[in-house]
Amino acid sequence: MRKIILSIVLPFLIFMFTAPMGCTDKKPRQDNDTATDSVLPDTSAIDSTEALIEETPMPKAADELFDDFIFNFAGNRKLQKERTVFPLKVYRNGKLTREISKNKWKMERFFMRQQYYTLIFDNKKQMNLVKDTSVSHVVIEKIFFRKKIVQQFLFNRINGKFMMTSLNYKPIYTNENADFLKFYDHFSRDSAFQVASMADEVEFTAPDPNNDFASINGIMMPQQWPDFKPALIPRDKIYNIIYGQKYTESRRKLFVIRGISNSLEIEMIFRKKGKRWTLVKFNA
Repeated sequence: MRKIILSIVLPFLIFMFTAPMGCTDKKPRQDNDTATDSVLPDTSAIDSTEALIEETPMPKAADELFDDFIFNFAGNRKLQKERTVFPLKVYRNGKLTREISKNKWKMERFFMRQQYYTLIFDNKKQMNLVKDTSVSHVVIEKIFFRKKIVQQFLFNRINGKFMMTSLNYKPIYTNENADFLKFYDHFSRDSAFQVASMADEVEFTAPDPNNDFASINGIMMPQQWPDFKPALIPRDKIYNIIYGQKYTESRRKLFVIRGISNSLEIEMIFRKKGKRWTLVKFNA
């Protein structure tokens, strides 16, 4: 691995940070689904990947890891109804407000059609929970920045099988990551604020364009961020999956962008000093 100090623009890095987005729209999708209980309205236009999942029974081994289960659950209409506890209870601010019957449920595809999802951790150790087969309670959070709402999908392993057991809506300010989310919302939308939120020196790791099996690392100055920032910085709506990690008043956050059926993997590490969050490192 070679170490370099960035002092000039390296165009290849821009390419390396460009995510394969499949059929995703270039502009963020405007969602209106907090008023209902599904991410996207049902459509007849299902791409080939989704069609294949629909036709293929989920293997029993998929219940060992939540990630294996959720990709099947999000792509298979029949499985989704089988693995949802109906009538599905819907809570707002912890109070039961309604119940959804099976025949009223609309297909929930989560993050499948955008071809990536996001994760928030306090530290690297928490990332190990993704591969922990003992995890039995998982929460998928859909975070709407403009509407200031977090929609939570709760899953529990019941008799060895993951089941969706309830939905919950909460104001974003009550979220365990509320302080960081407030910062990230501004960071994702404002390029000038991004530069202002850089550490004096930002460490980075990226693929070596001259060697497919090697990486390079270096240090970037704040003024270089517009040239080297990842092409994909999700905004308006992001997801988070809680595999059991217990969030604290941590002054460090790992924001992970992970591709679906592609090699995209970006980690952005933020630290808080005083009242100010700064980006200190990113890996691609």
